[in-house]
Amino acid sequence: MLVVNPSLKIPLREFEFSFARSGGPGGQNVNKVNTKALLRWRVMASPSLPEPVRQRFLALHRRRVTSEGDLLIVSQRFRDAGRNTADCLEKLRQLLAEAAEPVRRRKATRRTKASRRRRLEGKRRQSQKKQSRGAVGPDYS
Repeated sequence: MLVVNPSLKIPLREFEFSFARSGGPGGQNVNKVNTKALLRWRVMASPSLPEPVRQRFLALHRRRVTSEGDLLIVSQRFRDAGRNTADCLEKLRQLLAEAAEPVRRRKATRRTKASRRRRLEGKRRQSQKKQSRGAVGPDYS
């Protein structure tokens, strides 16, 4: 069971894992053992995902989802398949946690009287500074 938060839990039977040979350092181990983990999850067909969370998830991570509605996550950080599988699940947990948090609407606020006064005073000072830079008089040499 992948626990994202107390209200969002996804059973592991919804995930498909496949393994392939990993790239990078590792000596002969890389050439012989399938350690790269690929997690495939049907986001569109998942009964565990509430619809508002699914909509936010798809809006945030549309590029990671295939045209069939599958999410693909790959991990090859570690040299054994078990830790790469756990890493895939952790990546998915973080993506879901981000989508599970509802978007907070910004509460409109007004500028304070003091901040408006400071703004206008600054504009006045800038204007006076620029006006004082004008020509001094008809005494050009």
